[in-house]
Amino acid sequence: METTQFDLLVIGFGKGGKMLAARMGQLGKRVAMVEQSAMMYGGTCINIGCVPTKSLVHHAERSGAGSPGERHRKAVEETRALTTAMRASNFAMLDTLDTVTVITGKAEFLDSKTVRVTAGEDVLDLAADTIVINTGAVPVLPPVPGLRESAHLLSSTDLIDIDHLPKRLVILGAGNVGVEFASMYAQFGSAVTVLDPAPRIMSREDEDIAGAATDILRGAGVEFVPGAHVTQVRDIDNGVEITYEAGGATHTLAADEVLAATGRKPATEGLGLDRAGVRTTPSGAVEVDEVLRTSQPHIYAIGDVNGGPQFTYISLDDNRIVADQLIGRGERSTADRKFVPYTVFMTPALSRVGLTEREARERGLSVKVVEKAVADIAGMPRAKIVGETRGLMKFVVDRETDLVLGAALLSVDSQELINVVALAMRHGVTAGELRDTIYTHPSSTEAFNEVLASPPAR
Repeated sequence: METTQFDLLVIGFGKGGKMLAARMGQLGKRVAMVEQSAMMYGGTCINIGCVPTKSLVHHAERSGAGSPGERHRKAVEETRALTTAMRASNFAMLDTLDTVTVITGKAEFLDSKTVRVTAGEDVLDLAADTIVINTGAVPVLPPVPGLRESAHLLSSTDLIDIDHLPKRLVILGAGNVGVEFASMYAQFGSAVTVLDPAPRIMSREDEDIAGAATDILRGAGVEFVPGAHVTQVRDIDNGVEITYEAGGATHTLAADEVLAATGRKPATEGLGLDRAGVRTTPSGAVEVDEVLRTSQPHIYAIGDVNGGPQFTYISLDDNRIVADQLIGRGERSTADRKFVPYTVFMTPALSRVGLTEREARERGLSVKVVEKAVADIAGMPRAKIVGETRGLMKFVVDRETDLVLGAALLSVDSQELINVVALAMRHGVTAGELRDTIYTHPSSTEAFNEVLASPPAR
């Protein structure tokens, strides 16, 4: 079979891969983009991740006309329309470039230089000087008897696309995905129960932040069962029954649907990495160095598949690092990343960057903590204007240097505010400078004026 030669071959249409393909194509390089599903043009974020889930969060937060089921159905329809439009836009972004070829099919390495793409009976062999693996991650199912076989088992991908609103929804796992769906579906009107083996939700957050978030979610109707170990799932006449152990006793819980939100793993199955001589880590991720090069110097791995933080913006930065290797000075690396923030899109959102108070004290740092409930921040009228005064803002500050070591913002607009804090931390802006900066009014950012001027809580 004839092999078609390219300058760059990207496997997977995710954020980092598509940006790299577009940039190289614009420079006149011959690029092949291989994606196994036409429904995934643009990657996880656009189709089954950030965009559809945050669209549903937006709809869930707004009370509209109609029953809960009608509101949910309208939200799903509008979200489908949004993702369809964005998927088409992403396809066009590459397809309109003369030097870029988008190929839909399943890719597997034949050797370190050659990739075979199969779509039904059609087979293509491709080779490239540079190959980028960008296949993302897939959900992990816990080994619970009966779970995989249940007709009522849903992944997060399934749940964003079902037309009916579950009256009773059980979520396995209280990580970011589990919390976001719990908040969202409770607001739509489902009775939501979250089962998690950890002693409390958001265990990587400080107890005061996790407690405030838990109180908000419980106030919205979410029931949490910490320390719950699920032992069996079985379908019954009216849905599904979940058996779990907690507090030294065995319990059963009936639901219409069960969402497994127990994490994701790098998607490497079927890629033939062994034939390419590409090593993987014990966790199954593609092993990379600081410039995202694999054990084969001409093959890179970017995004979730390389085992780094599973965020779209990390994939975007991965693209910058590889592009710098291919067409730049080769100076950028993952070591440059400092103070990367994240947001859990509950309502209101919880955003954090840097060290928690617990982590700072465990390192023996001399810290002061300033915090204030959003409802008590007089200089932040935006919270009252939009009717969302729940939450807490907390900063961990170095007593000697006045540098911000970390921040946790559980508040309206926190997904925007945290980027200001992260930028300040990267550039050595002190807490005093953040406190005394002039912010627009009324804005959420001006809360920093008041919170950072508060007497230290400890």
